[in-house]
Amino acid sequence: MPTDKESNKNIVVLGSGPIRIGQGIEFDYASVQCVQSLKKLGYNVAIINNNPETVSTDFDTADRLYFEPLTPVDVMNVLEVEKPLGVVVAFGGGTAIKLAKYLDSQGVHILGTSADAIDLAEDRERFEELCDRLNIKRPKGLTVFTEAEALEAAARITYPVLMRPSYVLGGQNMIIARNNADVKEYMKIILRGGIENPVLIDKYMEGKELEVDCICDGQEVLIPGIMEHIERTGIHSGDSIAVYPGTFTAEIEEKIIRQSTDLALALGTKGLTNIQYLVYDDGSGPDLYIIEANPRSSRTVPYLSKVSGVPMIEFATRAMLGEKIRDMGFGTGLYRKPNYFAVKVPVFSFEKLMDVDTHLGPEMKSTGEVLGIAATREEAIFKGMAAAGWKFHKAGGVLFSVRQSDLPELPELARKFHKLGFTLYATSGNATTIERSGMPVTHVAKVHEDYKDNVMTLLESGKVVYVISTSAKGRDPVAESVRLRRLAVERDIDCLTAIDTANVLADCLASPYSLENASLVDINHLCVRPLAAGVK
Repeated sequence: MPTDKESNKNIVVLGSGPIRIGQGIEFDYASVQCVQSLKKLGYNVAIINNNPETVSTDFDTADRLYFEPLTPVDVMNVLEVEKPLGVVVAFGGGTAIKLAKYLDSQGVHILGTSADAIDLAEDRERFEELCDRLNIKRPKGLTVFTEAEALEAAARITYPVLMRPSYVLGGQNMIIARNNADVKEYMKIILRGGIENPVLIDKYMEGKELEVDCICDGQEVLIPGIMEHIERTGIHSGDSIAVYPGTFTAEIEEKIIRQSTDLALALGTKGLTNIQYLVYDDGSGPDLYIIEANPRSSRTVPYLSKVSGVPMIEFATRAMLGEKIRDMGFGTGLYRKPNYFAVKVPVFSFEKLMDVDTHLGPEMKSTGEVLGIAATREEAIFKGMAAAGWKFHKAGGVLFSVRQSDLPELPELARKFHKLGFTLYATSGNATTIERSGMPVTHVAKVHEDYKDNVMTLLESGKVVYVISTSAKGRDPVAESVRLRRLAVERDIDCLTAIDTANVLADCLASPYSLENASLVDINHLCVRPLAAGVK
């Protein structure tokens, strides 16, 4: 909070720059909310952003707008004119946060979480040391700079591995590598563009993914909510269906709250921190592992602010300026849990993006999201999927073409559609698996097996209303699996590329909910109850 001694009331907020897939308007929302909160507190606010399509660059959002690129030189030129008492980097996504280290080296005061704390969360060795000190488990990981180092690291960790550059947003250039060929292909792509920071290689662990957004004032922590992803690890959080509140055992929930609180405090956070976890069972029971922590605003903040009733950006902004969470009216050490369910469902624009594979993975591809709210989890998911544009057919054909590792789960999924009266079609290995489980299925040839009667001609026939394809990861646009999914897009056939999403769709089809009987909810009168959960 400003004091009488402070004659300088200028603060500069860094926006998110040009928006691309993986960096959406969520960060513009956060920047605007921050500007409004600062103005309410009596500060003069200037914003630097060079995207004309956003609210943050409206003429009346900030006191002054600098329509300049978010580069070190351009930002420093603005700061020399403004001479602010501090700069906010936490609400502009990856574009803004990357400037923290440079600005700090130039003697610029970073409001909220320090540049060193931001680096602590991103630096592999420092973050591992912190997790070890806090007794927080994480997947095995190494950092590399060359292809040879990457191959050696993958061999030590064992396949599959998750590969990503440091300081990325939206999972850009992020893949799951399952063999040496994947690693070589990935490193060629990364090295072609040149890298300053190392490539991170982690053991890929398939489990239930969840994320937490915390507000920390440096001493105490408020957790507005925990979101559970429908899809297992391996699909970017921006492309996953997320349910609030998540459903966990009491032991796991307590561990999530305790570890999130410990980590936010240990990072020295003042403002927001987004933490992603996975619940993994190695045979001895489920346990919690951390995936990553980002001491900044995340794409879930607008969604969680709306459904939890906590004005997260305002609170984070006030915490950055030294105000205590206990004075903001929501208590501290609390995990807030509603008596209703809210579901975030991603929206895609594949029909407008030529040659882009619809197969979902670690790199974000969604271009928006919708929200479903209801008294039950099932209805909230139905409303979210309906709003996202999924079609609820009651009859027709379902084509299955899933990868080898998904075959054990295929019979249960196929049975759901069979019970609903759908006709089952499948490629050879899939069809055999379904037949062994006692269900009738029509064998369909792949293109290279029969050029005249195959999966492509089946989609052209209009007999299929759903395609479930989890085959190759699809970097090659001429691969048959990629062309199958692209044809589904062109024919306006819903294509599901994750077993978990397909199961949820089948459950929606079997549910009693429809667009005619879905309940109407007044979001302004929803009840959120705070739970102490034993965290101080």
